[in-house]
Amino acid sequence: MSDRIFGAVGLILAAFYAWATLQIQVSFLSDAVGPKTFPLAIAAILAISSLAILLRPDEGPDWPGIGRLAEIAAATVVMILYAQFLPEVGFVTATALASAYLSWRLGNTILMAIVAGISISVGIYVVFNLVLGLSLARGPFGF
Repeated sequence: MSDRIFGAVGLILAAFYAWATLQIQVSFLSDAVGPKTFPLAIAAILAISSLAILLRPDEGPDWPGIGRLAEIAAATVVMILYAQFLPEVGFVTATALASAYLSWRLGNTILMAIVAGISISVGIYVVFNLVLGLSLARGPFGF
C-alpha cells in the first residue's frame, strides 16, 4: 500500500511541476529550446517513474528504522538550506558545503567528504559556467 501512496504522490508532484513550468512567461527573445524544456523533461521522468511504482508496487517494502529516517530528514533539511543560501553565498560555496555533508553521510571520512564536496562543486562550475556559459549564482567572492 505504501508504494501506491508514494507513486500517487509522485504523480501529483509531477503534474504540479509540469503545470508550474507551463506558467513560466517566455519572452520573444528566448532561445530555441527555451526555459521550459528541461523542467518538462524532469516532470515527464517523474511521472513515468511514479506510474511504474503505482502500477507495480513491491509486495512488502522494508521501511528504514528511526535512525535512517532522521538521516533522510537531515539530508532534506540540507537541500532546503542549500536552495536558501545559494543566492547568498554563491554556487561554488553552497554546493561544496552541501555535497561535502551528503558525501560524509554516505560513508566517506570527513576529509574525503570535504575533498569530494570541493571537487564536485568546482567540477560542476567548470562544466556549466566556463564550458557551457550558463549563469550560476555568484557569491561574495565573485564565483
